[in-house]
Amino acid sequence: MSINIRTIAEMAGVSVSTVSKIINNYSDISEDTKNKVLEIMKQTGYVPSNSAKTLATKKSNLIGVIFAGKLNIDFTHPFFVEVLNSFKKQVGLLGYDLLFFSNEKFYTVDGEYLARCKHFQVDGCIIVTGQQLEPSISELDLSDIPCIGVDIELKGKNSGYIMSDNYKMSYKVVEHFYLQGYRELGYIGSTQESDISNMREAGYKDAIDSFGLPLNEDWFVNGEHFFETSGYEAMNRMIRSGSLPRAIFAASDLIAIGAMRALKEHKLRVPQDVAIIGCDDIEACKYTNPALTTIRQNKEKIGRLAGLMLYDLMNSQSETSSIVVEPELVIRESCGSRFDNFK
Repeated sequence: MSINIRTIAEMAGVSVSTVSKIINNYSDISEDTKNKVLEIMKQTGYVPSNSAKTLATKKSNLIGVIFAGKLNIDFTHPFFVEVLNSFKKQVGLLGYDLLFFSNEKFYTVDGEYLARCKHFQVDGCIIVTGQQLEPSISELDLSDIPCIGVDIELKGKNSGYIMSDNYKMSYKVVEHFYLQGYRELGYIGSTQESDISNMREAGYKDAIDSFGLPLNEDWFVNGEHFFETSGYEAMNRMIRSGSLPRAIFAASDLIAIGAMRALKEHKLRVPQDVAIIGCDDIEACKYTNPALTTIRQNKEKIGRLAGLMLYDLMNSQSETSSIVVEPELVIRESCGSRFDNFK
């Protein structure tokens, strides 16, 4: 005889939903009923499958993880790895496992995230932004599957998002440059298709204007992504132009590290010739030479909040929401005071 969850329910004289609750460790079942069902499962050798767990509750306790975009963020990106590690710990405490979706074939064969999410019966998704987003992301966002975006503004009725305050971080950078005596300011961003890079650039320009400083568009350069090579190549282009700002805000720490390497290769000193501030506060910032001043994004907090927000959406405990997390300036050596020269 084939043993399944319905068979166990019939043998125990209880409902399928009661067996499902016992399998999923719900606390509202009496000890006598629980022991009876567990004993029958032991005698029959029945091992509940994931589909059995979801049959009555319609919950798989699986959360889909999506690295979105053609120029996608992946496990090599230190910021998102730390965010996802915090997210994993939070949802793990809440009883969920993670299912990672690949997107390598999206631009040759449509990946259809929504269809795959339904196939695996995920309870919700966390979407980590990349660049050049697939149309399938919008389809998933607008579906009934709860989604939380990190650094991507989701708009669906069952979606929410979380990100750092990109405008405030840009203002903090300009304010610090100003207080340290820098007036000629530049910016190295990611591709113009990156909403996050564009937000930071827009906030940076607004802050420059609020301080009454001149704005030189030649000192605003975009790379291709958020990694070192992009910062290195963008900085080289700026150097070859023959005109350099005295201070540069990089859209990520990795971009800043690449820019610092380019400056050193051209015998330019950081911060004496060009000061640099990055963004993210990845671990490597402490070990660059000089150590990198940066804007800290609270990665642990972002991951925990994302987990709790998604849990509430999946369990109908809250409506769609968005949270903006306060950034923090971390002062190190790559942005020394110009006023020291006057002492």
